[in-house]
Amino acid sequence: MLNEFKKFAFKGNVLDLAIGVIMGAAFGKIVSSLVTDIMMPLIALLFPAKPNFSDIAWNGIKYGNFIQIIIDFLITAIAIFIFVKGINSAKDKMSKQEETEEAAPEVDSKEELLKEIRDLLKEGK
Repeated sequence: MLNEFKKFAFKGNVLDLAIGVIMGAAFGKIVSSLVTDIMMPLIALLFPAKPNFSDIAWNGIKYGNFIQIIIDFLITAIAIFIFVKGINSAKDKMSKQEETEEAAPEVDSKEELLKEIRDLLKEGK
C-alpha cells in the first residue's frame, strides 16, 4: 500500500497539480488586489458612493449579499480576462519575433549564380 501511495503522490501529474494549486493561490492574491485596489476605486469614481448590495434582505433572506458576490465575480472575471489577453498578446509578439529571427533570408537566383561563378573561379576552371 505504501508503494502504491508513493507512485500516486510522486507521479508527474500530481506534482504539476500541486504546483498549479499553489500558483493559483498566489495569483488569486494578485487578482484580489487588482479588483480591490484598482478596479473598485475606478468604479467608485463613476458612482457617488461605493456600491454595496450586501445589506439588502427580504424576510431574512440576504439576496443582496448574493448579488454583491456575483458583481465581485464579474469584476474579477473581467480583470482576469484583461490580464490573460495582455499576456497572450505579449506571447504572440514574442513568438512572431522569434519566427522572423529564425527565418533564413531567401537567396536571390542572381546571387546563387554569382556564387557558383565565384566557386568555379576559385577552382581554376
